[in-house]
Amino acid sequence: MKRKLPPSPDPVVDLKLLEEAKRAIETDKLKPTAKCTVCGAVCAPNSAEGLCWVCRRLKISAWRDSDQQSVQE
Repeated sequence: MKRKLPPSPDPVVDLKLLEEAKRAIETDKLKPTAKCTVCGAVCAPNSAEGLCWVCRRLKISAWRDSDQQSVQE
C-alpha cells in the first residue's frame, strides 16, 4: 500500500497569470454572438459572411459541385 504524497505548497501556475487567464475567459463569454444569416444559429468564429459552420460547409460543397459540373461540360 502506498502513502499519499502531501500536496506541494508551491502553486504550479503563477497566481497572476492564472487571474489574467480567468479574466480573458470571462471577456470571451461576454462577446455578443452573431446569428447566421441563413438558419439563425451562432456564427462560425472566422466567418466573414455571417454564416454558421454548417451553412459555410454547405456553401463550400456547392461551389465544389458547381466547379466539377463546369469542368465536365
